[in-house]
Amino acid sequence: MTRQILVGGVPVGGGAPITIQSMTNTRTDDITATVDQIHRLEEAGCQIIRVAVPDLDAAKAVGAIKACIHIPLVVDIHFDYKLALACVEEGCDAVRINPGNIGGEDRVQAVAEACKARNLPIRIGVNGGSLEKPLLAKYGGVTPEALVESAFGHIALLEQYDFHDICVSLKSSSVVTTMAAYRLMREKSDYPLHLGVTETGTTQMGTIKSAIGIGGLLALGIGDTLRVSLSADPVEEVYAARDILKALGMAENEPNLVSCPTCGRTRIDLIGLANQVEERLKEVHKPITVAVMGCVVNGPGEASAADVGIAGGQGEGLLFRKGEIVKKVPQKQLVDELFALIDQL
Repeated sequence: MTRQILVGGVPVGGGAPITIQSMTNTRTDDITATVDQIHRLEEAGCQIIRVAVPDLDAAKAVGAIKACIHIPLVVDIHFDYKLALACVEEGCDAVRINPGNIGGEDRVQAVAEACKARNLPIRIGVNGGSLEKPLLAKYGGVTPEALVESAFGHIALLEQYDFHDICVSLKSSSVVTTMAAYRLMREKSDYPLHLGVTETGTTQMGTIKSAIGIGGLLALGIGDTLRVSLSADPVEEVYAARDILKALGMAENEPNLVSCPTCGRTRIDLIGLANQVEERLKEVHKPITVAVMGCVVNGPGEASAADVGIAGGQGEGLLFRKGEIVKKVPQKQLVDELFALIDQL
């Protein structure tokens, strides 16, 4: 089991539930736009949010943003240690930084001491695209071993100032490299791990890569928090993350949808029904399994493990619960009747 850190009161690691993160893509100094986006992300299920801090105007906005949101706020810092110090003063909940790229040891010490004074964790974010040149030369490119060695180099910079409130990420655009790096890191360290595959692309392919990389690691018992990185609305990242956790049975108070593939017996718009149910389930937060089946002959039987479900027929369908038929329903009312039953659970 990994160590546990607290990000604004939210536990990460140490056996705590896996948390979902995302990152805003608004200008951080545009407080209204950033807060509005974070509110949308909160509604989607985001539990920890990160904002980019490229300059002092962004750093000065951190306090105002934090005052208007309901989830922990992590600041993303590169190169300028003064921005990290400014964000700490503004009341951020955690700092994402690479200690090796903010200058001399006195600057690392300043950030470590500022965070330690306020019990703020630091995430060391190792990325294949910004790996140190000596490591690239040593390993002949971005390899799992290079990523892990980079992480331990950054960890050492903090540990020399007795700072241990650390989370680590080792992201690459390669799913295979990323998974191998996290597995190697887990073998060598008990610091909590922030999972992610970086630069995955647009929603469809990015979700597939993330499901393989992040989901595969979680299935092996590796990982404590995650971000799905997509070239899309950040809300899509949160939905994808929720789906990964649901597929693994790791989502708390979230529904699981099962639906059968279409076949020649199907006499309803099964695909349309499944999409409707999936969309409406985004607003449901109950640990239930919901089935959408295309055949009234064996639908309830095949989905007998589901808490509730519907099975279609010619112009009508069946509403069932735990494999037992509740009643016949006209096809146009199937989804509404299903959610009326869900509301009763």
